[in-house]
Amino acid sequence: MYSEIRKREIIKNTIFIIFILILAVIPTHYIYYKFQGNRNIDFSSESLDVVYHESTGDKLTISKVTPVTDSVGLSSSKAYNISIKNNLTERVNYKIRILQDVDTILEDECEEYLIPEDDIRISVKVNKKENKIYNLSELEDGVLLENTIEALANNNIAIRLWVNQDSTLPRGAFLHYHGIIQVVEKDYSIAIIDEDEKNDGLE
Repeated sequence: MYSEIRKREIIKNTIFIIFILILAVIPTHYIYYKFQGNRNIDFSSESLDVVYHESTGDKLTISKVTPVTDSVGLSSSKAYNISIKNNLTERVNYKIRILQDVDTILEDECEEYLIPEDDIRISVKVNKKENKIYNLSELEDGVLLENTIEALANNNIAIRLWVNQDSTLPRGAFLHYHGIIQVVEKDYSIAIIDEDEKNDGLE
């Protein structure tokens, strides 16, 4: 008799704990994915889906001169994370270009306060491969990466910017860099923002 009552108590407590866990997990799951959806700005071309995971979307920014070594830049600078998905059953070649964000520069009226590209270091990492580091001024036509994505595959890309440790600019000066990330396919078509998705994400 005692064991039967004990068994019922264990079953009742187990059901109660499961119910509490469900109540805790579902709202957390919903909030997480709603938050992610609000941050992601989706671009699409015929074959590729491009997702910018930062709240700044495709924009890159440096707002103050803080020269650091490459190792410090890699470990402490903001990562701009991008996902590229190939929707085709064949390989696709693409490029990532880094260009001046002319619209923001004109809007902020900061043409006279731009950090020279010679003073900016930029790194790119694809999936789990090693970081590749360049001076921004070294990029020909702004091309940071030329890559191939396999059929139906995903590439995760991280881009970082920092001021070169050898820069002679005044440390702490509020000089700027405004750039944009552009994904370009082999045929030179550019991934275009879906304005409806962008507006939905900002609501």
